[in-house]
This record gives sequence, structure tokens and C-alpha cells, in this order.
Amino acid sequence: MSNSGTLYACVHAAEFPAQALLRLRPDLQSEAIVVIEGRPPREFVCAMNRRAFSHGVSAGMTRLDAEGIGGVRLLARSLETEAAARAVLLECVSQFSPRIQEVSREVSSATACAFVLDIAGTERLFGSPAQLAERMRSALAASGFRASIAVSANFHTACMKAAATRGITVIAAGEESSALANLPLASLPLPEQAGEIFAMWGIRTLGELAGLPEVELIARLGPQARAWRELARGTHAHMFQPIEPEFTLREFFAFETPIEEIDSLLFIGARMIDCLVERAANRALSLALLTARMHLEGGKSHACMLRPAVPSTDRKFLLKLLQLEVGAHPPQAAVMSLELTAEAGRCGTVQLGLFAPQTPEPSRLDITLARLKAIVGDDRVGSPVLEDTHRPGSFRMEGFANETPQRKREPGVPRMALRRVRPAVPVRVMQSAGRPAEFRDRENRFEVTAAYGPWKTSGCWWSEENWDLEEWDVLAQRNNGASVACLLVCDRARNEWRLEAFYD
Repeated sequence: MSNSGTLYACVHAAEFPAQALLRLRPDLQSEAIVVIEGRPPREFVCAMNRRAFSHGVSAGMTRLDAEGIGGVRLLARSLETEAAARAVLLECVSQFSPRIQEVSREVSSATACAFVLDIAGTERLFGSPAQLAERMRSALAASGFRASIAVSANFHTACMKAAATRGITVIAAGEESSALANLPLASLPLPEQAGEIFAMWGIRTLGELAGLPEVELIARLGPQARAWRELARGTHAHMFQPIEPEFTLREFFAFETPIEEIDSLLFIGARMIDCLVERAANRALSLALLTARMHLEGGKSHACMLRPAVPSTDRKFLLKLLQLEVGAHPPQAAVMSLELTAEAGRCGTVQLGLFAPQTPEPSRLDITLARLKAIVGDDRVGSPVLEDTHRPGSFRMEGFANETPQRKREPGVPRMALRRVRPAVPVRVMQSAGRPAEFRDRENRFEVTAAYGPWKTSGCWWSEENWDLEEWDVLAQRNNGASVACLLVCDRARNEWRLEAFYD
């Protein structure tokens, strides 16, 4: 298309505040939606969808006038929702070119979101410019966006054509002037005074401006008139300034009214999870961590964190985990907005043996653990981890990890197993010369033949969880003649003796 080696594609999403709100609400796609901005009583229409426009709604209309039009639904503008949607749109178009410049502020409409892609040299990857534009528009539609695309060898021509037309437009090199001829003069970023002068001259279109003599135009309006004429002719040069988008998995949705039912919350959460999974899958990634933050009525917030056993892209599985987590830890007030953020990870593959039975899916383990936590509590389900303390038998429960570090065992070193008794058995101990000589439990009597100790430990004297213990390793003989090796513990703080463990 271009002899100069430059080729640009402008993606223009009009009425972006409305598109950002409707992207996660497919149930509202068939309704006439109007987006209201401002504070009462100065509320006005800032964006709308096509159905609302066909009903007679226009930008700048007051809220009272919009409510007087029947069959429309009014929604409040959400800047956070727009920011999340902009990141999704940018991530979607970045699949087609790494060099992208945002031109949202340069377009004629203040409520549009627009990006320009440098697509020179992408023919071998995506085909002709028309094929690339069609594939890009399909990808945007799958993400919930409606956009117009214009392709041209001139940067500004692509921007103005995409903002003024719908669908896909491909402009051949050398035909920029004729492609812009019928566009209104408002397509140019003209100052108000210059616009009034052109109106008095009868200049209404870019083609009429392009036909004016350059020398006389500059003599009357100054040197900036040359840039306006070049823009109208499609010959104005541009220094491309690409941005570096950061890959973040985040979705945000602000509710119209406070949500009190979990089903209504999960209805939006399901759509948000679908978008996160699709975005991660486009980069051959999975969701390793999912965090749900809810802003509650009254200014408080509530957070839930989901960490699957292995990174997953299963939408139903992640939604089920979210349902169980919210059911186990429900928010304490009505939800005003929902934000989902995810950390990406890579899902490993498992090579099964030819005759080995198939192992259960990791998702079943996560769902089972989530259900158990909802029944018995979070601190009672997981894997035991020793705490950094000298207190005997002190541990806490943590979530199951994918990889457990392998402990190296020295070859040839004999090991003795200590089998703990849960719960410990209370015993009565008779001492001789300060050492255990005999002890009894509920059923048996033991005569101590050898006792080693005591080993004293104490700590946490500053808290209610303090301990002061004496441990004795004893060899004893049961009344039936059987020999046992066990661990006796004297709790000096409570003046109690317990049978804690047996040596095997």
C-alpha cells in the first residue's frame, strides 16, 4: 500500500463510557442505555449506545430531558470501569502490533478511546491490511467492544477517518486527500477563532480547505494554517510515539444499586472471570491467584483470595471456588463494586504411564478443600507447618503447596520414629529421688526401668500461651510384661503429667 514504508491502523471505540459499562453486562445489550455524568442537579448525558441514539437521546442532554424519553435506561459513569476496559482494549490490539500510540485526546469526541498501531511489515503474519483489520475487529468484538478501523499510510488520515466513519476503511497510498474530502471541518483540531473564520468563508469540508491556495492561507491565518491544510490533504508528517503497555489482569465493575444477594454478585463475577481467563489464555497463561475485592456500603471493603492447587483456565471451576469462598466469608454489608485481579502462571502437564490409572483432577481437590473450610473453618484444613519456636509440637495449618522440598537423608544413619498421641493421655506419676518411678493411665500400670531427663523448655511468659515443660524419655514395663519406650511430659504451670508419645 505504501511506498514510504509506513502503514497505520487506527482503532476508534466511540461512546466508550457506555461500552465499558455494557461489556460485562450482556443482559443490557438489547436495551437503550444512556450514561449520565456530573452531580445533581447538573447531570448530563455523556455517552449512549445506538438504541438510545435512535430514541432521540443526544450528548449534553440533561438528566431530566433524558428521563422524559421513554424506553431508555440511565446508568452512572464509572471512571474505574473505563480504566479497566481501556487496559483490556489495549491488550487486545497489542496482539497485532507491539508499536501502539494512544490518540484518545486527539480525536474529536471526548468520550472515545482510540489507538493507532504501526502495522508496517505485518502482511506475512496477518495477511493484507483489510484482513488484519477484519481480524482485529473480530477480536475486539469477542472482548465486548464495538470499534471502527481505518488503515492508511498517513497517521492523521487514519485517525480522522476512523473517527468519522463506521466499520473498516482501507485507504490506498496517494488517495488520502480524496478519502478525507467529504469529512466535516470539525474533524480537525481547530481553535474556535479559526473555525469561525472558515465558517464565514463558507469552508465546510476538508476537501474545500485542501483546495485553498497555501500562500494566501498562511498570509491570512498564520504559519499554523499550513499544518491545517496538510492535515486536510493527508500529507502532514507525524513522529510516532509508542507506549509500553503493562500486562495486568484486572476487571472492575460498579453496580447501579447496592447488591445484597450472592447470586447477583456471582452473575457479574462469572463474566469477569471469563474475561480474565480469555486474556490469560491469549498469552498461553493460566490464573494462579485470583483476588476479589468488594467495596461495601458505608466505606468498608471485603477481600477474598483464591489460590488453586495448580494454575487453571477452567471458568466453571474458578467460579465455583469464588462461590464457596464468598459463601464461607460473606461481606458484612451490601456490595457497591467488585474488582477481580489475577496473577498469571503456567500450568504444567503430567505425563501418565501407559498402564497407570488416571489421577484425580487438581480442581476436585480445591473444591473439596473449599467445602471443608466452609464447614470446619480455614485454620483446620491444610498442611501442617512447624512454627519457628521451641515449644514442642507447635504447628499451624497452611494451604497445600504444589511442590514440597525434598529433605536429604544421610545414608546409613539409623532413625527412630516418634509417634505422637493425639490427644495426650493424662497419667499419674510416682517419683523417686525426683525421677519418675511408676505411672498409671486409665487401664495400665507401668514400672519405669530407666528414665532420661529432664529436658526443660519454657517460653512466651509475656502472653497467655506461655509454657513451662519437663520432658522425660523413659523405658517402662507394662503390668503384662510388655516393654515400651515413651515420652512423659510434666506441665509445671498446670502441675499435670501427660503421656505425649511412643518411640517406635
